[in-house]
Amino acid sequence: MTDWRANLIDDDVGLAAILREAKTVAVLGAKADPAEPAYYVPAYLYARGYRIWPVNPKLAGRPVHRWTAVGRLEDLAEPADVIEIFRRPENLPGHAREILALSWRPKAVWFQLGIRNDAAAEMLARTGIRVVQNRCMMPEHKRLIEKGVV
Repeated sequence: MTDWRANLIDDDVGLAAILREAKTVAVLGAKADPAEPAYYVPAYLYARGYRIWPVNPKLAGRPVHRWTAVGRLEDLAEPADVIEIFRRPENLPGHAREILALSWRPKAVWFQLGIRNDAAAEMLARTGIRVVQNRCMMPEHKRLIEKGVV
């Protein structure tokens, strides 16, 4: 049996694998304001070929990054490879439960820079989902993929 801690990704090889394998990113907590990280980080990823699915009940029905935002993860038309989370750490256990209740499982869940909740990460990792905490996808992509560090 594999130790669930192996699904807590914090090394360059593991981060690069997630970034290379992913084609679709659901952005939980997406924003419509270009000055917000929850807007410009997904915009960066979109410009590099990822499909971005914004998730925010306040934006539901509105276009963001050329896709119509949905209110909840369960409202997505199809599964996402990665769920990128821009929400406060105290909200993460509830979001972990929401993710685990989906009819599909993402390959990874990525808590953005400044966002960490070990209990939520453990919940997800124990089910085989790779979890990244307290890292931003944009600089990690620039460093690992564009510059070819790994």
